Amino acid sequence: MIESWKTFLLSQGAVIENGAVQHFGDPAAERAAALGTVVADLSQLGLIAFRGEDTTTFLQGQLTNDVRALRADTAQWNGLCNPKGRLLGNFLMWRQGDDTCLQLAGDITASVLKRLSMFILRAKVAARDASDETVRVVVAGPQAAAAVQAAMGALPEAPMRTAAVSNGWVVRVGADKFVLSIAPGEAAAVWQTLRQSATPVGAPVWDWLRLTAGIPMIVAATQELFVPQMVNYEALGGVSFQKGCYTGQEIVARSQYLGKLKRRMFLAHVDAEAAPGDAVYSADLEGQASGTVVNAAAAPGGGYDLLVVAQIESVATQTLHLRALDGPALTLKPLPYALPEQG
Repeated sequence: MIESWKTFLLSQGAVIENGAVQHFGDPAAERAAALGTVVADLSQLGLIAFRGEDTTTFLQGQLTNDVRALRADTAQWNGLCNPKGRLLGNFLMWRQGDDTCLQLAGDITASVLKRLSMFILRAKVAARDASDETVRVVVAGPQAAAAVQAAMGALPEAPMRTAAVSNGWVVRVGADKFVLSIAPGEAAAVWQTLRQSATPVGAPVWDWLRLTAGIPMIVAATQELFVPQMVNYEALGGVSFQKGCYTGQEIVARSQYLGKLKRRMFLAHVDAEAAPGDAVYSADLEGQASGTVVNAAAAPGGGYDLLVVAQIESVATQTLHLRALDGPALTLKPLPYALPEQG
């Protein structure tokens, strides 16, 4: 976290632990505010930046989506797989001036940067950890567009579009969700304008908003566990099946076109605390885990909401339980998007 930004957030009442804003004094009130318009700091997330004339070609051979389709005014979901097609990380990706930026979970930033840097070799591209070069915040809710317009002076016209403005960049990730990348010297003024119509909240509230939108985030506890389709990444537009070769591509394509996907990501609620990597169980698998928690966040009404990858057949016929067969029961909730048919 940028030290001057941290000082400012502390002056605003932020409680910061391990580089993340936990809350601004009243976590329960902030969870309730999640149903309105909120603004949250994103310092807990990492940012890897690539620069150089071979950037597009290099990333095209590494990532799951079609990097060639990424323009100066667009964004995309993207991912990095190991040779077995399992996700090492996933990203919100956009162009920021001369940089191609990948925003990802902070606890895997160093490992993903190291992994990608191994393959640069003679390519004319440089990769760096750019996490502390800009201040990044997210604005979400019914008045988010108006708040961002007032603070940044412009709005992208549609989701997964971007706009360069005088004090930074605006990335629209949904009809009512915006990620702002702000010049550090401008960040305090932007925040003060945003909070006129948006309630400041900690990272856990944004985690809840993101996961209830059905958007997964791979963290250290879940690296190398899922092929992209297991976390519904093709439904989110994070996988291209026409782009050609990349690391793990053969396995990802086989999962798409051969056989039937056995595990999918579901949205669920549980009246207990949960964390990424927790196992879930169902009676039909005789003691073997039926799935894994991808992300978890405290829900406004109590308990936790989860994104969980589980056996599709188990979900259809059984009740899932957290951490043990006699553990707390999960209640499934509808995802906000349709899942594609396997073919």
